Amino acid sequence: QVELDESGGGSVQAGGSLTLSCVPSTYRYGCAGWFREDPGKEREGIAVLGGESSDGRTTYASSVRGRFTISKDNAKNTLYLQMNNLKPEDTAVYYCAVDPDYCTGDYPDRVVAFLYRGLGTQVTVSS
Repeated sequence: QVELDESGGGSVQAGGSLTLSCVPSTYRYGCAGWFREDPGKEREGIAVLGGESSDGRTTYASSVRGRFTISKDNAKNTLYLQMNNLKPEDTAVYYCAVDPDYCTGDYPDRVVAFLYRGLGTQVTVSS
């Protein structure tokens, strides 16, 4: 069983920024990403980071493209989601997820089905 420890959520005004962090309990995973969930809305995969052979390819949902950045610090075994120019519609619980299978980093929507996920961290954006 892989555990993921997320942090960095909070409340911010529209236009502000937050950085989410996630530390998986294993170094061995083929694919990583972030998804979010808000009551009344469909769960949304927003960012994916491909495996090593993909040269760190990243892809984003259209709703966050240009504002969010997924990255990884291998030395710290930590995943990040930098979120800029936040909007009220970004309000949700954000989850980090990893999967043992390799991925190319092309399909952020598949993150919602990754095998392991964290407990989530709340992000609230006020107008």
